[in-house]
Amino acid sequence: MLYFSKTKVLLIFLAIFFASFFAVPNIFNQNQLNSFPSFVPSQKVNLGLDLQGGSHLLLEVDTKEIIKERTETLSFDLRKLLKKNDISTANLRVLDDSISFSAAQLSESIIREIEDLSISNTQNILQAGNKSNLVVEDNNGSININFTNEFIKQAVSSAVSQSLEIVRRRIDELGTNEPSIQRQGASRIIIQLPGLDDPERIKSLLGQTAKLTFQLVDQTTSYDPNNPKKIPIGSEALESDEIEGYKYIIKKRIMVGGESLVDAQPGFDQQTNEPIVSFRFDRIGAKKFGKATQDNVGKPFAIVLDDKVISAPVIREPILGGSGQISGGFDAEEANDLAILLRAGALPAPLIILEERSVGPDLGADSIAAGKYAAIIGFVAVIIFMIVIYRFFGLFADIALIINLIMVLGILSLLQATLTLPGIAGIILTIGMAVDANVLIFERVKEEIRNGSSMINSVENGYKRALSTILDANITTLIAALILFFMASGPVRGFSITLAIGIFTSVFTAFTFTRFLISLYARRLKPSNVGLSSEF
Repeated sequence: MLYFSKTKVLLIFLAIFFASFFAVPNIFNQNQLNSFPSFVPSQKVNLGLDLQGGSHLLLEVDTKEIIKERTETLSFDLRKLLKKNDISTANLRVLDDSISFSAAQLSESIIREIEDLSISNTQNILQAGNKSNLVVEDNNGSININFTNEFIKQAVSSAVSQSLEIVRRRIDELGTNEPSIQRQGASRIIIQLPGLDDPERIKSLLGQTAKLTFQLVDQTTSYDPNNPKKIPIGSEALESDEIEGYKYIIKKRIMVGGESLVDAQPGFDQQTNEPIVSFRFDRIGAKKFGKATQDNVGKPFAIVLDDKVISAPVIREPILGGSGQISGGFDAEEANDLAILLRAGALPAPLIILEERSVGPDLGADSIAAGKYAAIIGFVAVIIFMIVIYRFFGLFADIALIINLIMVLGILSLLQATLTLPGIAGIILTIGMAVDANVLIFERVKEEIRNGSSMINSVENGYKRALSTILDANITTLIAALILFFMASGPVRGFSITLAIGIFTSVFTAFTFTRFLISLYARRLKPSNVGLSSEF
C-alpha cells in the first residue's frame, strides 16, 4: 500500500505539474500574458457577472406578432382559395389572430380545403399528421377562422426556441466572454453578459428582427405625404434608411428572402472605400436572385431590412453568381453589426426588453475581496487545526491542501469555466472537504497504533479502512453536484462546477498524494511506532 512505482510517482507529479501550468496565468495581468511565448497557456478563470460586473437583460418574445404573421400568411392563401371557388373576398377581414368574411353556406369540401391550408403551411410547427390547426366556424354565412390553442402553444414554443438560438449566435459573434443565455417560462429569455462595457450595442443587436427581403419598387406611382392612403393594391409604403422622411412604394411580393442567405461579411467598396456588406445565397436563393435580376433589368430593386429600405439600386445587369453587396451610408461598426445580424438569421418575432440591470465592477471587486478573505481565513484555520491536532502528519495534509487549490484553479482555467460568487463558496467548501478525508485516514491510523500494529501496517490499514468511507461520502456529494449542474442555472451552476472539480482533486490529493508523502517519510526516516504516535 505504501509502495509507489516510478510510473505512479511520475503520473502524480505530471498531474500536479500540468494543473499548476494552467493555473499560473491567473497571477498575471493580460498585458503580461500577451508578452509570453505562444506555448505558454494564456487562459484565465472566467469571472461571472457577480464578480466582474456586466449586464443582465430579461427579454420577452412578442408572441402576438407570431400569431399575427401566421394569420396574414394564411390570409393570402385563403384569398386564392376563395377566388378559385368563386367566393367574394371583398368583405374578408384579417385581425391579429383570426380571419372573418361573409359568404353563403360553405360546403364540407370547401371547409376541408380551408383546413388543408393550415396543414401545408404549418407542418414544420405542429407535427400532427393530417390534423388541421384551424377552427372554422360557419354561423349562418358569417365565417370565422381561428388557430387552435394547441397550435398557438406550439408556434410560440418553436419561436422562443428559435429566438434563443439566434440570440446566442448574435452574442457569440461579438466575442462576449462566457455569456449566460437561458429560457425562462413560456416566452422569456434571460441574458447575462459578464464584463460587457457596451450594453447599448447588445440591445441594438437584439432589438432588430433582421428580416431581410429583396422586393421591386413600384414605379407606377410615388409616395404622396398629403395623401398617404393612395397606394396601389399589392404595394406598401416603407421608410427609407438613407433619406430621412422619404418613403418608397414597394411591391409586397418578396422576390428573394433572407432565409436563403448562407453568409454575410463586412468589407469596403474598392472604388468608393465606403463600408459595405457582401452577401451570398444558397443554391435555391441564387437561382431566385438571378431570375429576379434577369427579368427586371433597368428597374430599382429594394433591399428591405426590418420594414426599412436600406437602399434601392437599379439593376444594371443580371446578377447570376448568387452574391452581391449592400451599401447604405453606414460606418464600419454598423456594417459589422449588420453582417452579424444577417449571418445569425432573422428573429421569428421582435424581442421586448422587460428588464435591464447592470452590476458595477466595484461590487464585483468587493465580492472577490470578500471571497478571498473568506478563503484565506478558512485556509489558515484548517492549516492550524491540522498541525495542532496531527502534528507532522497534519503538515502533509496541509501541503496536499495547497496542491488541491492549485489544481482546482488550473482545471477551471483549462475548462474555461465561469467562477461566480457561489463558486468561491464551493472552493471554500472544498477546503473543508479536502482535509476531511485526511482526518478519517489519520483517525484510522491512530486506532491501528493503539491496537499495537507496526507503523507500516497501521498506515496501510488506515488507508484501506478509510477508502470506502471516503468514496461513499464523495460520490454522494458528486451526485448532488451533478443534479445542481443539470437542474439549476446561473450562479448555482457555478457552485456545482467548483464543487464537482473539488471532489476529484480532493480525493486525489488527500488519498493519493498524502499517501505518497507518508510513504517517503516512512521509508526514508523509518520512524518507530512511538515516534509516529507522537505525530498525532
